[in-house]
Amino acid sequence: MSSTTALRSLNINNINQHVVEAKYAVRGELAVRSEEYRAKLAKGDTSLPFDQVISANIGNPQQLDQKPITFFRQVLSLLEYPPLLEHEDVLLKQLGYKKDVVERARWLLKTVGSVGAYSASAGAPGIKESVAKFIERRDGFPAEPKDIYLSAGASSGVNTLLHIICASPNTGVLVPIPQYPLYTASLAVLNAKCVPYYLDESKGWGTDLEAIKGAYDKAIAEGIDVRSIVIINPGNPTGASLPAEDVKTIIDFAAEKKLVVMADEVYQTNVFKGKFHSFKGVLREMQKADPEKYKYVELASLHSISKGMVGECGHRGGYFELCGFDPEVEEQIYKFVSISLCAPVIGQCLVEMMVNPPKQGEPSYELYKQEYDGIFAGLQKRATALYEAFKEMEGVECDDPQGSMYLFPTIKLPQKAIEAAEKENRSPDEFYAFRLLDATGVCVVAGSGFGQKENTLHFRTTFLAPGTEWVGRITKFHNEFMKEFK
Repeated sequence: MSSTTALRSLNINNINQHVVEAKYAVRGELAVRSEEYRAKLAKGDTSLPFDQVISANIGNPQQLDQKPITFFRQVLSLLEYPPLLEHEDVLLKQLGYKKDVVERARWLLKTVGSVGAYSASAGAPGIKESVAKFIERRDGFPAEPKDIYLSAGASSGVNTLLHIICASPNTGVLVPIPQYPLYTASLAVLNAKCVPYYLDESKGWGTDLEAIKGAYDKAIAEGIDVRSIVIINPGNPTGASLPAEDVKTIIDFAAEKKLVVMADEVYQTNVFKGKFHSFKGVLREMQKADPEKYKYVELASLHSISKGMVGECGHRGGYFELCGFDPEVEEQIYKFVSISLCAPVIGQCLVEMMVNPPKQGEPSYELYKQEYDGIFAGLQKRATALYEAFKEMEGVECDDPQGSMYLFPTIKLPQKAIEAAEKENRSPDEFYAFRLLDATGVCVVAGSGFGQKENTLHFRTTFLAPGTEWVGRITKFHNEFMKEFK
């Protein structure tokens, strides 16, 4: 019992226990300790064995020195302080702004009125039109602005959709394992059932239809009302990009079982190997080939400004598009998002710029392309450096970097390390991650925070931090750790 039970209305025992039970590893105890170390270093503490904390635990690009895209930030500056537009000559001749920056800012201000005002609940209509045009260019099939909901990042969209889907404690949602813990945490808070299906590590973390069927059949046998399947593509934490055939297989299964497909596609531009195949594009191709069979497939696709080369996590912008939903259900989704009034309008404006960046021939294009390509190349270079380092580390196996912002290596630890972890009441991979942080300042996330097959150990690391010096820190630590516990 809490020691303050008699002194306050709320205590740990009488608040919502579903919140208490929810787990969110990427900002868990490891992350808290890393921030404590960061604060110590900021105060000049020299007692730590490192002089910098590397937050490789979360996909937060600009915290790790990814530079904002100039076009985006210049437009934002004018949106936040429109009187600057009264001095266009100064902007263009003295401050390095381009004509298309000014034009975009004027258009967005005309569209939203003011970034300090609420927009329509589902987002500013003009911005939704830009998103629809982007989806049409990407997939080759029409998109309707009315089916698009602007959100405070993809996480907000996930929250909305799960609130609609999860009607009772018996509602089940198929979730890939390993997975981004947003899904398991949200389902825990909603008191709904996570139905885990395991990705196939031996096939580059691809989907395994038999694993999905097995998970579904087991849940149905237990009386669970399985209503939806989540797919993260490209994967988090695995980085895997699904081939078109895997996407088709999932849609086919969803059509057969009447499952809502939730396609988390926030890493769609972070693809190093293969090609990104959107669920919307593949679904429309399947509907074209067999209209009746796939006519009523319900698909919700999510995207965000937080990832890719945009990396504007703090501005909280994203969208989700609905396909095949019952109009009455859409009305309830609209009502639900209306309760929160609207997504941040400045984030909505960034969504518009993400889906409608400078085009070839426009004044800002060359710099935009240079910055965009530079960020992509830097991510790929660091991913490769990490991968090469992992290949040389004893007991570590890792797939080629495919996409997203992460690597998810397997680690095999000595028995003595496993026993030491048990003494600290930690999982072995968590024990390893804490030791890594304490020795190097590099914060990763233990694989147990994402889910993993029994008797396997992993950790997830981003490759967002600048340079490759910190990769050497990991290698040195690992060698010493393995020697210590042999």
